[in-house]
Amino acid sequence: ARATVLTHATSIMSRVRKEGDQSRTAKLFTGAEIPLLGLGTWKSKPGEVKRAVEHAIDLGYRHIDCAHVYGNEKEIGEALKSATGGAVTRQDLFITSKLWNTFHHPDDVKPALQETLKNLQLDYVDLYLIHWPVGLERGDSLFPKNEDGTMRYDYTPLIDTWRAMEKLVDDGLAKHIGLSNCNSKQLAKVYEQARVLPAALQCECHPYLTQLPLISFCRDRGIVFEAYSPLGSPDRPWAKPDDPALLQDPKLDAIAKKYNKTPAQILIRYHIDRNVVVLPKSVTPSRIEANFQVYDFQLTGEDIAQIETFNRDWRACLPTIKNAEGQDIVRDGAHPEFPFHEPF
Repeated sequence: ARATVLTHATSIMSRVRKEGDQSRTAKLFTGAEIPLLGLGTWKSKPGEVKRAVEHAIDLGYRHIDCAHVYGNEKEIGEALKSATGGAVTRQDLFITSKLWNTFHHPDDVKPALQETLKNLQLDYVDLYLIHWPVGLERGDSLFPKNEDGTMRYDYTPLIDTWRAMEKLVDDGLAKHIGLSNCNSKQLAKVYEQARVLPAALQCECHPYLTQLPLISFCRDRGIVFEAYSPLGSPDRPWAKPDDPALLQDPKLDAIAKKYNKTPAQILIRYHIDRNVVVLPKSVTPSRIEANFQVYDFQLTGEDIAQIETFNRDWRACLPTIKNAEGQDIVRDGAHPEFPFHEPF
């Protein structure tokens, strides 16, 4: 198994290095470039996120990852407005947002993006993703629930939502469209029926969830893979004391000491060296800076192979609810589009 991982890591390294030792972008199927390092904004609170985005752009970040459900796009829009118009222009930036689960009905897709564009103070986004394949009931609530706490679902076929997404490209409101939190079967179904191909797939990805088969599946189809929660989402609200703590892994710490870098910097560079877009989130100026200081070194193929042996197929971001006995159960497991029943 280790030999397979090593071969995989070496092949990725050779392919990336052919493109230049310090490539900072990946190519989408259109030929457009997407920065490999972006600023994630999930859990970034209003009052903090504006300064974080402004600081990131000042440092050299050119990729900002947003979503309607994060509840902070208005403030991000203020940051984008203040940060552009001088040395940095709108065309220098790559802005992603996501269609929330309550807007899967085809009639809701365009109004949802128009609301995001209004909040972000933009004419278009560079990439618009279906946030989750699981639809939730249409209406004003972002998390519609029954009296017993279970979710109220929508069952719009994913391909019908995709058809409405394609029209956003026709209308110039999104340069590219893609998916998030989907498995290979869902991705293949959309890919095979699409008029406008999916440009990217964004999923949780880190050394405890390496996603190697899914990344390979995307590469074979010219789809860029993006990694959210690349540090293992240590600040997730539902974390339990006995959950795995990726940043405290002693094997990771040993690799970090070898390069005189922090564990977080190793995790970010791990994705860049695999030509995977990586989206660390922070609102702390020093961490935003440290997360960007990853272009003065590269991991060896052997170290990438070692990091990939950490895999335990563990998800930090798996929505759960409590059942009648008070036990945590997977929230959306009975929905026909729940993505994580498949191996990848």
